[in-house]
Amino acid sequence: MANSSSVREFLLLAFADTRELQLLHFALFLGIYLAALLGNGLILTAVACHHRLHTPMYFFLLNLALLDLGSISTTLPKAMANSLWDTRAISYQGCAAQVFFFVLLFGSEYYLLTIMAYDRYVTICKPLHYGSLLGSRACAQMAAAAWGSGFLNAVLHTANTFSLPLCQGNAVDQFFCEIPQILKLSCSDAYLREAGLVVFSVSVLFGCSVFIVISYIQIFRVVLRVPSEQGQHKAFSTCLPHLAVVSLFISTAMFAYLKPSSISSPYLDLVVAVLYSVVPPAVNPLIYRMRNQELRDAMRTMVEYTILQRIRL
Repeated sequence: MANSSSVREFLLLAFADTRELQLLHFALFLGIYLAALLGNGLILTAVACHHRLHTPMYFFLLNLALLDLGSISTTLPKAMANSLWDTRAISYQGCAAQVFFFVLLFGSEYYLLTIMAYDRYVTICKPLHYGSLLGSRACAQMAAAAWGSGFLNAVLHTANTFSLPLCQGNAVDQFFCEIPQILKLSCSDAYLREAGLVVFSVSVLFGCSVFIVISYIQIFRVVLRVPSEQGQHKAFSTCLPHLAVVSLFISTAMFAYLKPSSISSPYLDLVVAVLYSVVPPAVNPLIYRMRNQELRDAMRTMVEYTILQRIRL
């Protein structure tokens, strides 16, 4: 029977048993990873390089792209490397680093999505107060608060989780190190302290969800009173991408953690984990690009300029 002092590495859940399927999974996730890097990288470059995008909404979107890049880079490269080299191992320190960065980025992203809902609320419901409520200083402070809260959350969870004695071996039933799976390896009753922290974190995230819902109720009440269809369309075009991203984020995470244990299995957990940890960072840039004309125009201008420069060379 193992304990925390004897565990030097963990064994992650493999995507497939046969070599051919392992290489197929590697190619598939490499494509998803490159798409996420390209999409979020384009958003970062477009917002940074175009002065007309230097507004609070795009400042928060830039932070969201950074978080998505970090989130998918925390889980997917190691999983791809394991599939390519036909191994399941991850070091104890590497596992702790995955837990830390995943909790940091996951939590920070949800706090940021809550702030973005507030930005949309002020834009549509209190436009005359927008400059005073969402100045550059206030935006920087709110973004710093999102990152700082995620960091504090990650430190607490990581320190707590990896201070637990491990008595159930070192096989993690997931393709990356995840707190619920690590807790399954801990000794009986030793995980209750971390479980209490998880309940507290979930309560905070639930409070954020309530704030987002209330914000959008107020937004839709105001938008539906706008007399012109053009005005309604413009308001919805700035809100719907954020609402779609929030819905994707919440629905996949809720299904992952709240699904009945009767339908739980290692491979179903694997698929669900891919849905909430891999799909949102890859899909978010596509959602914003499809629904936001300003961002599409900025990306098109940037790509055309890059191609023109290469032709001249």
